[in-house]
Amino acid sequence: MNPGASGSSRLSLPTILGFSLSNLPLGALAVAVSVYLPPYFASHLGVSLAVVGSTWMIVRLLDIGVDPVLGLVMDRTRTRIGRYRFWMIVGAPILMLAVYALFQAPAGIGTGYLISWLLIYYLGTSILGLGHSAWGANLSTTYHERSRLFGVVAALGVIGAVVVLLIPIGANAMHRSFAQTVPDMGWFIFWLVPLSMVWMVFRTPERIAPETDHPQFRLRDYWSLLVKPDLLRLFLAQMSLTLGPGWMSALYIFFFTDSRGYTGTEASSLLLVYVLAGILGAPLTARLAQKFSKHRTLMVTTTAYSLGLCMVMVIPKGNVVAAIPVMFWCGFMAAGFDLMIRAMLADVGDEVRLEQGQERISLIYALNSLAGKIASAFAIGVTFPLLGKLGYKAAEGAVNTPAAIRALEWAYIAGPIIFVMLGGACIFGWRLDADRHAQIRRDLDERDALFAEAPILESLSGEPAIAVVGKD
Repeated sequence: MNPGASGSSRLSLPTILGFSLSNLPLGALAVAVSVYLPPYFASHLGVSLAVVGSTWMIVRLLDIGVDPVLGLVMDRTRTRIGRYRFWMIVGAPILMLAVYALFQAPAGIGTGYLISWLLIYYLGTSILGLGHSAWGANLSTTYHERSRLFGVVAALGVIGAVVVLLIPIGANAMHRSFAQTVPDMGWFIFWLVPLSMVWMVFRTPERIAPETDHPQFRLRDYWSLLVKPDLLRLFLAQMSLTLGPGWMSALYIFFFTDSRGYTGTEASSLLLVYVLAGILGAPLTARLAQKFSKHRTLMVTTTAYSLGLCMVMVIPKGNVVAAIPVMFWCGFMAAGFDLMIRAMLADVGDEVRLEQGQERISLIYALNSLAGKIASAFAIGVTFPLLGKLGYKAAEGAVNTPAAIRALEWAYIAGPIIFVMLGGACIFGWRLDADRHAQIRRDLDERDALFAEAPILESLSGEPAIAVVGKD
């Protein structure tokens, strides 16, 4: 049996690393699309700030209904190659096509082009993101092991982001312009998608949890998810903790070059420090959660992040050395936001399965991803038009007034702090701790033993498969 196949055993590091590889391109895209692509469209392809901002918002709002449908379908999917493995294979080529269209976009593109390809892009990321999260929740079923698993997943995403950030730094040394660098990022991510999927798809074990009866659509079950207090709290926390850093990312290049006096290369280098910190921050935050619980760890990291962001304005302008520790601190703390929420959602998913007798984990992640999508829409859809209204000019070579620069500074600092602190406050008093989750798992194990089915092939490598259901 493959190490880590059993949900009750400790996953081997090779199993965790192989599973986490597919987060490399998603982490790379998180930085490339939020930090570099909107300014690239605005400054080099001639798309106005208002069009860029409104397009992103329209797409994210149109995309809201996609994830719940995907979640419903994923939870009811059964194929010869598994449930989530199938969807990862489907999502990869969709994402590759969209990455090519966006990062190799020609000059003169209009709103229709952006909306169409952004919709396809977010469809691809939704399939891969939901499939990967739900697969991870079923791959590891214990409270602390989930922190460990999602900590490594987050670290691999950070590594993907780091490599993307190294591209403009290397491009500058090769005398390539920003207009040439963004398409380079696209080609890197385009090929990273299939390469990172191979090991996970062929070698990672997959379990499909047993159900007490035949899957069926019961409206009251889905309504109970929408109004379940723990899921509502995580929904609001996800929205806040996406909007805060997303708001900062959308304004990052403008703020660090026009307000703080850094060159484009220096700004990218400091962003690299911020992201690199996550390689340490993700696993160490996961380790901290194993000692002090996930919700307490999340509250600590959100507070520490906000304090660190306050220091950005204290750093002397253009001083790279002084900025490094502050950027490292903020990046270290931010690395724990998403992994804690994903691990906590997996715990709530076990509670829901115990209550309803059926797997809802894909739908749970789908509903929570709505929060991220809504927040992402506002991160760019509000900040870019707001800067335009306040008189800030994003065009290359434009000269901004002191009042416009001050507006940029207030927007960059105040928005992220408010939303990140709100995200930490959302999970104050959380009760689903390690002891409560251990009891849920014991109840599930006892019930699953009564409904166990025959195992089916779950590996594409030809090795002995793990049981589809069996004991968790």
